[in-house]
Amino acid sequence: MIRVAVVDDEALVRSGFSLILGAADDIEVVATATGTEALASVREHRPDVVLLDIRMPDVDGLTVLRQLRALPQAPIVAMLTTFDTDEYIVTALRSGAAGFLLKDTEPDQLAQLVRSLAAGGVVLSPKASRSMLQSHSQGGAVTDDAEVARVGRLTDRERAVLVLVAEGLSNADIGGRIHLSAGTVKDHVSAILAKLRVSSRVRAALLAQRSGLLDDSGRAEEPR
Repeated sequence: MIRVAVVDDEALVRSGFSLILGAADDIEVVATATGTEALASVREHRPDVVLLDIRMPDVDGLTVLRQLRALPQAPIVAMLTTFDTDEYIVTALRSGAAGFLLKDTEPDQLAQLVRSLAAGGVVLSPKASRSMLQSHSQGGAVTDDAEVARVGRLTDRERAVLVLVAEGLSNADIGGRIHLSAGTVKDHVSAILAKLRVSSRVRAALLAQRSGLLDDSGRAEEPR
């Protein structure tokens, strides 16, 4: 079972997400909380995945994110927002969030996105446009052209894996797409992060976008 906590200042959002996710056989909502309750709730219930509102009146979502990421066994955190152009999104991604979801995400997509998060995937809401990622990248998420140049030093195989990482696929799903074992994909991802000198899959995905790799590839093909 994937254990999930929902942190939002609105009771209606908490109950709605709990109802939708609770209908999935492999997902259990173990806690819901406001921002001020979040840290204590996560410590008590130890969810695998936390869906965290990025804007809350009682405590800033970015503050809660930093608190959760500092835990000894930090959960995977994805931010919830009502806008796919929220200026806080890239700050959250740089602070360790594994992605973001719009609060009006289709119910039939929500459970699958949570599964992707739990499997180590990057989740960027399907409504998020590449132009949004590009504009935020230019605004400060990735500012060093030397970083972009490092993408060109990846092997064909590594570039194919990076595109699929940016699509939000887990290691197992990437392996299925390009016919590799999950362990081999994990090794490739580790090599990619090292070569790009970044610390997370999300950061690598943003760098792939800035470099134009996603525009060129769209979908990864198996290298010849």
